[in-house]
Amino acid sequence: MNPEFRKHPPESLGSIPFDIPRPFETTLSNGLRVVIFENERLPLVSYRLAFFAGDIDETENGRGLMSAMALLLTEGTENYSSQQLAEKIERLGASLSAHSSFDFTTISASSLSFYTSAIFEMLSEIILKPTFPESEIDLYKRNLLENLKFQRSQPPFLASEQAARLIYGKHPYSHVSLKPADVERIDRESLQRTHRKVLIPNNAVMLIVGDVRRDEVIKELEQHLDGWQPGTAPVRNFPEVPKREQRSITVVDRPGSSQSNIVIANSGFDRSSPDYFASLVMNQVLGAGASSRVFMNLREEKGYTYGAYTRMDARSFAGDIEATAEVRNDVTGESIAEFFKEFERIRDEKVEAEELSDAQSFLTGVFPIRAETQEGLTSLLINRELYGLPEDYLETYRERVKAVTADQVMDAAQKYVRPAEMAIVVVGDAASVVPQIKEFAPTVEIFDTDGNMIEPQ
Repeated sequence: MNPEFRKHPPESLGSIPFDIPRPFETTLSNGLRVVIFENERLPLVSYRLAFFAGDIDETENGRGLMSAMALLLTEGTENYSSQQLAEKIERLGASLSAHSSFDFTTISASSLSFYTSAIFEMLSEIILKPTFPESEIDLYKRNLLENLKFQRSQPPFLASEQAARLIYGKHPYSHVSLKPADVERIDRESLQRTHRKVLIPNNAVMLIVGDVRRDEVIKELEQHLDGWQPGTAPVRNFPEVPKREQRSITVVDRPGSSQSNIVIANSGFDRSSPDYFASLVMNQVLGAGASSRVFMNLREEKGYTYGAYTRMDARSFAGDIEATAEVRNDVTGESIAEFFKEFERIRDEKVEAEELSDAQSFLTGVFPIRAETQEGLTSLLINRELYGLPEDYLETYRERVKAVTADQVMDAAQKYVRPAEMAIVVVGDAASVVPQIKEFAPTVEIFDTDGNMIEPQ
């Protein structure tokens, strides 16, 4: 046998086409849009019922109601107590949960296909007949208040809170947490009012993926959701994200801290932006992984941190781009300087062909892994529906990533990585940190861990 073959790695296999069957789509008599992907490969079904209403639709005096309403849907209905509902789900080997995000409120379920009728029955219970028991509300509020206290002890939370305030201004995306007074205002009447207002069929989409028959599913849905009436969708007219004119420094003082948590951010783009794929590749090169530029610089070369990253957050109405690291107190200033060096480099120097190819290979390689399970595929599909992405978005994802050029990466960096206007947030010992970083911006604000300004400098 010729030993030469051992000296060369085998050729990479060609990529397998990412094919998804065309869905069946219909709209029920109450306005609920239903999208069904029939797949008999496994006797499993995944369900997502998503509403186009989320935390951004809360009023000033109603903060926290969306998440409370969603989480308490499964804690008691007219026919089931919280325990009975949980026991029934467990007996079926199924799952059922609900949560709210900034933009959406989603009810998720999964089960063997044999139990589809039982899942629809439970969905009907939590959609049409939740009771929001006082005992469950009280427990939820007590746990939430304890969690808020815990948040205040966590530097990453304190940094993200300030960054959101600085980037989003009066836009509702600026609210990342509640205050104790918000929690105290949550009561049964306000939850019932929120439920009636938000969970309306004509402002929702239901996605069903798995071993089902479309005609049977539609018939059962109509039966179980009989009496679910349409309503008025929330009007979304939010303030614009403020345009920043210069850098700023905000320090959250934690006296005696041996570590600094750094967030450097500026506004980005919403999820429908045509710049999404170029920015995705640009971010992968800049800081999205362990082989990225900021990681290799701050960790591998300088040894300032265990990890330094950048990320893009593109939501329905706006977004941001931020860099983060947890560094030793004594190298806070030097770490920020290195971040800015990388920001300028990605803007001014065209990425090398190998670096671009590595970033694209990672993104295209990891994408199919996210769809390996039925639940993973369902999550990708519901995001496509919620953000109004093109019908062939998933099938063409890898091709669009591979089509990004070095020029497009530079254009995206120049458009969305804007060092001259970035908000710099540091959580750490202000007495030690401020002298190291004050040169990076004309103003420095100092806050305590409760979010109160101590002194402008």
